[in-house]
Amino acid sequence: MIVPAWGTLLILYTLFDALDHMTVDLFQAAFGVKVPGSGIASFAILVLLVGVGMTHFVGHRIYNKIEESVEKVPLVRSIYHTLKSMADVLNFKERFGHSKVAAFPFPREGMWGIGFIMGYPPRWLQISDVGPLVMVFVPTAIHPFTGYLAFIPEYQVQRIQLRPEEAMKLEFSAGLYRPSPGWLEPPSSSS
Repeated sequence: MIVPAWGTLLILYTLFDALDHMTVDLFQAAFGVKVPGSGIASFAILVLLVGVGMTHFVGHRIYNKIEESVEKVPLVRSIYHTLKSMADVLNFKERFGHSKVAAFPFPREGMWGIGFIMGYPPRWLQISDVGPLVMVFVPTAIHPFTGYLAFIPEYQVQRIQLRPEEAMKLEFSAGLYRPSPGWLEPPSSSS
């Protein structure tokens, strides 16, 4: 926790310090006045303008044109798609935020895994004699870009009281992260 926080502060401090020196010098050269803190104000305005530009139609058009250009170059296209899919996986709130976390026998009876209930598979994949199957995504520890999609009989899937963010921390820390007590209990009927 200390290293990521320290690294973030160091990067932000360096960025603001560089912007502050640049804008203070710019204001002094243009108006003959030193304006301390102008770097932070400039950064906030820059972020706001870029955000507004990218969320509106012109920003989307520019983004789409750049993406189309990148997809025309064979080697660059494969690298771009790989990095884009990695970024999509890291945006797990959109992907897993509405999923329920469950424990189930995996990879065999007697062993348990934790995963995300992703719903029911198509009807033509419902081939189990013991009842309906449920699709459960099981991310692999340490490497967030891979995982398994398991088809588990619904009666074997036990929902647990663990938020998706906590389940990801537990998986990716290889069990070093400790959720609050009671997380293995079934969720209450109100949730």
